[in-house]
Amino acid sequence: MPQYPGISSEAFRHPLDREAEETLRNLPGFDMVAKKFVEFVYERPQSVFKMGNSIEVGPRQYSTVYHIFRECVRDLDLAPEPLLFVAQDPQLNAYSLGQDHPSMTLNSGLLDATDEAQLRTVIAHELGHIKCGHTILIQMALWAISTAMFVGEMTFGLGNAIGSGLIYAFYEWRRKAELSADRAALLATDDLDNVMQTMMVMAGGSRKYAHEMSLKEFVRQSERYQDLDRDNLNQIYKFLLYNGAQGIAFTHPFAVERLYYLREWADSSEYRQIKAGNYQRDEARGAVDANPTPESQTESLRRQIEELKREIEREKAKREGA
Repeated sequence: MPQYPGISSEAFRHPLDREAEETLRNLPGFDMVAKKFVEFVYERPQSVFKMGNSIEVGPRQYSTVYHIFRECVRDLDLAPEPLLFVAQDPQLNAYSLGQDHPSMTLNSGLLDATDEAQLRTVIAHELGHIKCGHTILIQMALWAISTAMFVGEMTFGLGNAIGSGLIYAFYEWRRKAELSADRAALLATDDLDNVMQTMMVMAGGSRKYAHEMSLKEFVRQSERYQDLDRDNLNQIYKFLLYNGAQGIAFTHPFAVERLYYLREWADSSEYRQIKAGNYQRDEARGAVDANPTPESQTESLRRQIEELKREIEREKAKREGA
């Protein structure tokens, strides 16, 4: 497998990921005490839960999975090495959490549905999230969304507009972040067909009828999906579908769309330069600065809180006057 010593996440991050992250991070108060919040409110409890309720993978526990995992950690030059767990869950899914103490969880259903090459793709994809610092942003965004909902209730609906904008920005970034993680999977596996095959399995794979699945047909489906954009109305439908028109907002781009973006990058000079060893290097881990909020931002947030308190008092006075 190819190795990329010293590689920075910025070497392979998708530009749409960068743009959407900037929008998300610029939301008022979003960076407030990020590092300590994640460590004490999300990261540590999740680690305790996983240690108590899942199987920790190691040299003597799921040794084949651990070997694949260690190779991907090495190839993407990731440190510290995350903890790896297997959870009893039939859904084809994997996810990563934490920044200072990162961990990855693979569902048992995923292990049963994929071969070793496909499993490597999924593991490398999740490590791409950790490498890019996506995990801490996901957890921060979840906190921001729940906080915005709480503010909305406390201010008689005043915070609903804040919440809706925040939720939209979160989901928009979350989908774009997947494109960067897909690139990490391609770098670590060096096999575009395998990554696309894994996407197909995750989208609707079947062990029983695997011999009747065609990657070429799935690629053609991806191309047809892109052709839908020639009709402006279809673009509107896509936007609505992604953002909750059917009662749920999607955290991931549709599989055929991810395939399209990855094929485009695999054919780029940027990808070839990385393969040749010409890439941005950075000894710092991840792309997210989770240092405590600078004093200027803290002061700005304090003023916003004071203004919110005054607005609450005004609303109370109106209701009492009525």
